[in-house]
Amino acid sequence: MLAAAWLALRDLPTPPFRAALWKMLGLTLLFLVLAWFGLQALVVHFAVWPSQPWIETSIAIVSGVGFVIGLGFLIGPVSALMAGLFSDDVAAVVEETHYPLDPPGTPLSLGASLLGTLGFTATTILVNLICLVLLLVPGVNLVAFFLGNGYLLGREFFEAAAARHGGVARARSVRREHAGLVLVGGFVIALFLAIPIVNLLTPLFAMAFMTHLHKRVVGSIPVEA
Repeated sequence: MLAAAWLALRDLPTPPFRAALWKMLGLTLLFLVLAWFGLQALVVHFAVWPSQPWIETSIAIVSGVGFVIGLGFLIGPVSALMAGLFSDDVAAVVEETHYPLDPPGTPLSLGASLLGTLGFTATTILVNLICLVLLLVPGVNLVAFFLGNGYLLGREFFEAAAARHGGVARARSVRREHAGLVLVGGFVIALFLAIPIVNLLTPLFAMAFMTHLHKRVVGSIPVEA
């Protein structure tokens, strides 16, 4: 587990990852900026406030803090969306770099990949909305965040890595067989997700990490070992 996480972290700044890194980071930032301006536009359009300077200033501060918190909870769904767009690219780089002797994986069809991505993103949005509602409940919100995102992200990224070698049904079977390990791996991803700024790299780290974890589950050893 720790070895797989370390290899994934070590992979992030390497040249083979840079193309996916910049594309993923750029799209993630663009999505979050658009969400920021969209939320602000909604507040300005629908809210009616008394025309008092101190009230307007207070509303601006409170809404600004609220937007930052809200965008923080959007990182999970954005990671789910980015996973569908770049998971095969990242997995292919990991496999070519660390497991050159293994048979290369086969990407899922565009239709299957898109359908899975949309469904998973919708589920992740729902879970993170629940976490956002629980924000006012001390202790519970943090537990809900780690449990919800740990389970969902661990499952999705592991199955994305495993599905390249035998399809979706085989990936789900392997994931269920190693459910405990995948869940702990998901908590590692959730911990990464909780680190501000760094969490923008969550999709890249998570896919690399789960690709390494899947390889270890099936008995493959990286060339560095």
